[in-house]
Amino acid sequence: MHLVIPFASALSDASGQALGTLALANLERLLGRWAPIPDAESGDIAEPDEYTLSLPHERLLARLRGWPVVDGLLPFAAEAARADGLPVAVGEGWGQLTPTHWLVGRDQINLIDPASLALDDAESSRLFDALAPLFVELGWDLHRAGAMRWYARHPSLAALPTAAIDRVIGRNVDLWLNDHPGILAVRRLQSEVQMLLYVHPLNDARETRGLRPVNSFWLAGTGAAPDPRQALPADVVVDERLRAPALAEDWTGWAEAWAALDAGPVRALAEAAAREPAGAHAISLCGERVARTWRPAARPWWKGLLGGRGADAPALLGAL
Repeated sequence: MHLVIPFASALSDASGQALGTLALANLERLLGRWAPIPDAESGDIAEPDEYTLSLPHERLLARLRGWPVVDGLLPFAAEAARADGLPVAVGEGWGQLTPTHWLVGRDQINLIDPASLALDDAESSRLFDALAPLFVELGWDLHRAGAMRWYARHPSLAALPTAAIDRVIGRNVDLWLNDHPGILAVRRLQSEVQMLLYVHPLNDARETRGLRPVNSFWLAGTGAAPDPRQALPADVVVDERLRAPALAEDWTGWAEAWAALDAGPVRALAEAAAREPAGAHAISLCGERVARTWRPAARPWWKGLLGGRGADAPALLGAL
């Protein structure tokens, strides 16, 4: 079993305070007995960086699939479109479009968590039908697979790097609209979408009900569609329970989720490794800058007598 934990750490002062309150006995025992794999073996970026377009856990999951790891060009959209039943040919350029609300402030524009829009399928369908002609006019092929899952296919998307939406939620969108030439076309589309949605009656109805209007979109998951045989190994388990509280900056909820993780999957992994010492067990902890992986390591005989020494989980997590 290879347990992957995204959003295991964050970089704000408040998250740092929450990190200091964590009591993760199972994780500390496990990391104290296991060894981190060398950075060169992990194949991740040379220096930790919180401004990469792709999140550390995305880079890790791409490597585990056997994809080339190029920042902002990890084709999760093509993989998701294929899972949604759309015909996706290897090498085609795909991206995922997420309906969003951009909150305009005095100094910057922040992207609000799309989950908070509570957009239902009927509203999504109306918005999709209204916006699709803007994309079709530029030769983009649009598909809607769910209320928040819109897909675009266009040759340019195979080589257009984009930021993961989880990088942008709650943050200034300008930080994540890079200077790639193809982004200019995306910016123009965003401007046209914003103008159209500003006067759309559906948004008037939403505001009457106390809901935020949908006023833009985010493009992510771009890249050339991979071979479908490049799938995530069956023994990889991705536990995403830390994601929602981290994006909401609910650090009390995040700490509680970490406690549940430690008592559940982390403990189960440690017990599985104890039962099957020859198994290919691993744990990957992924923060905002980097993902680190630990595996069972041979231990000196005397550590078994002393019981070993636990790791300092808050310190290790704070470095991610």
